[in-house]
Amino acid sequence: MARISDLLAAGRTFSFEFSPPKSAAGSMSLGRTIAELEPLAPSFVSVTYGAGGSTREHTRDTVLWVGKETNIPPMAHLTCVGHTKAEISDIISTYAGAGIENVLALAGDAPKDPADARPSDYMYAIDLIEHLHEIGDLCIGVAAHPEGHPRSPDMATDRRHLADKLRVADFATTQFFFDIEHYVSLVNDLADLGVTKPVVPGIMPVTNIAQVERMAELSGAAFPQWLRERLESGTTAEDVRRIGVEAATELCAALLEAGAPGLHFYTLNKSTATREIYAQLGLPVA
Repeated sequence: MARISDLLAAGRTFSFEFSPPKSAAGSMSLGRTIAELEPLAPSFVSVTYGAGGSTREHTRDTVLWVGKETNIPPMAHLTCVGHTKAEISDIISTYAGAGIENVLALAGDAPKDPADARPSDYMYAIDLIEHLHEIGDLCIGVAAHPEGHPRSPDMATDRRHLADKLRVADFATTQFFFDIEHYVSLVNDLADLGVTKPVVPGIMPVTNIAQVERMAELSGAAFPQWLRERLESGTTAEDVRRIGVEAATELCAALLEAGAPGLHFYTLNKSTATREIYAQLGLPVA
């Protein structure tokens, strides 16, 4: 199965992110979404993890299903929160047995209810990365926050921590953002710190203002006034969706022009917006 680092070395990647379904109906819906996106020939897909490792079994099952039933290389998310080294070793053993080599190492979010917290042997994502190197021959990605992680004390500290992670990982994917300047600044700051590994920008098409506004607040991303005004100029929900796709397409085009190594789409388990952006960019479809 292809390693993402090799795919990035060979050229631009175009990838999609999904959340693991928690029901039979959700599984059927995600299966349809993946089938609709397969003609776009994605380089890889990633599968998220719930807060505190709450979806660990669903994530594992979805990753294994993608690896077995499609031709798309899957990337499994893993978190420090809620995991012991023994548990991570067991998960990696399962993935290795299925030929899955790509993982995204994250600090992770604590569960909303402290009573749901599980033991953890890791303090930071870099601790998890180092352990992953010890137990497997893996391609390891990390998360990057163009506008800074919400828990970072300042931007300089955030950039140093990210540079430290990327020195021992293979690549990064970013949290979503809406202004290209945030991505360019991130890449330039890393280069100043001597790190030039691929950083793939994350794209979130805004098809619902309230939903993305909540997600932006949680992730530390700004929801810019220019985008809000543009979206609010629409008079119907379909207008908002169309404008959001147009804005995301413009951002994608600017990122590709600026030399981004690929695009990583946050799909919210739906295919329509991503397929429309592909069409508007003139990207090849199988």
